[in-house]
Amino acid sequence: MKPIWIVDDDESIRWVLEKALARENLVTKSFSNARDAMDALQSSTPQVLVSDIRMPGTSGLELLQTIKAQHPGVPVIIITAFSDLDSAVAAFQGGAFEYLAKPFDLEKAVELIRRALDESLREINIEQASAETPEILGQAPAMQDVFRAIGRLSQSHVTVLITGESGTGKELVARALHKHSPRASQPFIALNTAAIPKDLLESELFGHERGAFTGAQASRRGRFEQAEGGTLFLDEIGDMPFDLQTRLLRVLSDGHFYRVGGHQSLKANVRVIAATHQNLETRVREGLFREDLYHRLNVIRLRLPSLRERREDIPILTRHFLGQSAKQLGVESKRVSDNAMRFISGLDLPGNVRQLENLCNWITVMAPGQTVEIKDLPQELMVQNDKPLAHETISGGSGGSGGSINSAVSTAQFDPHVSSGSGAAGTEDCIRSGRSPETASPIVVDSKTWVSLIEIEAATMLVRGDTDVMDVLGRQFESALIRIALKHTHGRKNDAAIRLGIGRNTITRKIQELGIAGAKDD
Repeated sequence: MKPIWIVDDDESIRWVLEKALARENLVTKSFSNARDAMDALQSSTPQVLVSDIRMPGTSGLELLQTIKAQHPGVPVIIITAFSDLDSAVAAFQGGAFEYLAKPFDLEKAVELIRRALDESLREINIEQASAETPEILGQAPAMQDVFRAIGRLSQSHVTVLITGESGTGKELVARALHKHSPRASQPFIALNTAAIPKDLLESELFGHERGAFTGAQASRRGRFEQAEGGTLFLDEIGDMPFDLQTRLLRVLSDGHFYRVGGHQSLKANVRVIAATHQNLETRVREGLFREDLYHRLNVIRLRLPSLRERREDIPILTRHFLGQSAKQLGVESKRVSDNAMRFISGLDLPGNVRQLENLCNWITVMAPGQTVEIKDLPQELMVQNDKPLAHETISGGSGGSGGSINSAVSTAQFDPHVSSGSGAAGTEDCIRSGRSPETASPIVVDSKTWVSLIEIEAATMLVRGDTDVMDVLGRQFESALIRIALKHTHGRKNDAAIRLGIGRNTITRKIQELGIAGAKDD
């Protein structure tokens, strides 16, 4: 991490801040005047800059302008006397992060510097993530349409509305629009309006003045000010509270806004890109979204296809995410077999690209071999996505392989090329045998009995290629019966043996083999 620069002609202030920040294990570098700091910018940059406004020679405002021109991502905290509040306003308009009014409380000063430091590190992480993120992957015709739209918008400043299901990559497209726009060198600021409590969202967007509400101990810039000259991405815009929609409409209409508790109009030079998974036309009809704001946002609309509409992209996305996950963990990238890839490509994946990425992370960590087969995938993928069977669980004991007997594998999930039949049989889940999809015959099971759950688990294990099905399920079945019987007899194994219809020596041996605890002699 880079040092925190302190620029002040008052040696006592430099000394106090240096000592306070040293106690926080933060490295500092001090300058007695702005000119020396500007010279140092030629060879290095600070993580955070703390500067007085009034100094002999070059002022703090000039230093602010210089650093914002060269390094716009560096947070700048201005130190000012109460009599210089007009200068503080000018500092904010010049892009200052916050200001410290003299005389200041040292603890609050350190807290403010900490906040600026967190903001700086967050921006660095975003920039690194953006730099490491490749161009959006996709060869499907639907994605080619998206790419063409991004190209046509590359020199435009117009507002864009991105629609699509959750997890389709709306923020990735927004970043691409920013990256290929004339604003690419300026900040890209993202805000999920659904993730911020209603009471805080207004302050997050527009900032607030000191004392605007309880807990507002200092003025704060909002996302519009942070994105000055760049792009503001408002995700899940459909969830924005109705009263805030009015304020957003004003900014989009005339480019001006007020901080919460403020009286000075601020100018916003920001391109807004909004996104939603909801149908805004429906929300307008229901009175939940302003129609005039909808038309203001819906200048250019980009619809992202779901992963179901671009299944041909799943293999290249899978290989990309597996390589990305392996790189992060410092391990060799795993390979998905052709059968497993066909299986994954046939899944519904309602979480779209995000769900596929999570699956690849799971495979990297949990799959046993370098080549991933169907049997190595998470068992929950074997459950029908849109209509899961009634879920019952028979827990195994600690002996043997343990585990549980779960609900079924869906034909639609297991063999993407086969769909359920019509009529009554069509509502049942079919499980394929371990043979190839071309020759396998479906096993239709009744999902309403506990016996069917065993059949389902057995079929699942057979498909995975397990060769110890009888032993594993037999041990689970015996363990469940003995544990329930012991619970019924309060742990008395002789009574439990009588209730189960087996001998005393048999139950004693089974308890030892299965590792069942809690049994006692009568």
